[in-house]
Amino acid sequence: MARDQLVGTSVAGYTINKEVGEGGTSSVYRAQHPNHGTVALKVLREKLRQDKTAVARFVREARYGARVKHPNVVNTIEIGEAENGLHFLAIEWAKGEILDRYAKLRAPLPKDEVATIVSQIAAGVQAAHDAGIVHRDLKPENVMYDPETRQVKLLDFGIATDTQASGDERLTRAGFFVGTLMYIAPEALSGEIVTAAADQYSLATIAYYLLTRALPYTAKAPREMFTQLLTMPPVPLKDASDEVRFTPALDAVVMRALSRAPVDRFPSVIAFSEAFENAALQADDSPKMLAKFKGLLKRSR
Repeated sequence: MARDQLVGTSVAGYTINKEVGEGGTSSVYRAQHPNHGTVALKVLREKLRQDKTAVARFVREARYGARVKHPNVVNTIEIGEAENGLHFLAIEWAKGEILDRYAKLRAPLPKDEVATIVSQIAAGVQAAHDAGIVHRDLKPENVMYDPETRQVKLLDFGIATDTQASGDERLTRAGFFVGTLMYIAPEALSGEIVTAAADQYSLATIAYYLLTRALPYTAKAPREMFTQLLTMPPVPLKDASDEVRFTPALDAVVMRALSRAPVDRFPSVIAFSEAFENAALQADDSPKMLAKFKGLLKRSR
C-alpha cells in the first residue's frame, strides 16, 4: 500500500488522519486511537517490510525510545506489526512545532529562551544516557518545541546506540559516520567509539545556532565541513554574530562543550546545561562575576 493511500485507513486500531513527515525508511502520521487519543504513528515503508536490516533498525529505534522515560522525551505508546505486515511505532503527540522551523524564522533567540530549551533537551538526553543510550543525532529537526509553554520534547532514536553493546558493534570505520554533519562531534568522523560526550557536543552546536543563527563552522559543502571539523577550531561564539553580544562566560561554556577532544568537555550533558544556564542568564559582566563563574567552571571539571 502506498503511503498516501494510508490516510483514512486504520493500522492496528489507529485511524490515520494526515501525513506529517517522511524519511528515507518511514512516514509519520497524525492518527487517532480509541484508548490513546491523538498519537504520532511512524510506519515503515511497505517496500522495506521484507528487508530484515530495515525492520531490525526500525524495531531497535522503537525499543531504544521506549527505554527512555522522561517528560522531555516523547513517550512510546506501542510498538508492533499490523495485520497487513506494516511495522509501526506509536508515540505521544507532542504539541508545538519542530525546533528547526521555529529557529529559522526567529533566531537569534533571547538568551533566556535558549537556556530553557537547552536545559530541557539536556534533561531528556541525560535520561537517555542514564538508560545506556547515546542519541547520536541531536539537531533542531529532532526536537519538538511549544513556544507558548516553552515545553521541549526530544524525538527520534533512529540511529541511537547502546553503550552496553560491544566495541566492535559500536565502532564506525574512519571516513564513515552516522548523524548529521552540521551537528556531529568530530570523533564520530574519525572512527572512534562515540560516547555520551558526542551528544553534549551536538547540544552545544544547537545552543550556538539558536543564539546566533549561525553554526560553529563556516563550510558550504560536506567535504569542506568534514575537513574543518577534523582540522580547524570552531568559530568562537563571541565572533559568530554582529547582532548579539555574548559575555566571556557564555563564550567559555559553549566553546568548552565544542572542544575537539571529548575529555575536554563538561563531565556530563547536565553539567554543560547548568553552566550554560548560569552564563546565559548572567547580567553582570563585572570582574567579580567573572571570577565567580570561573570558580564554577573549575568545580565542574
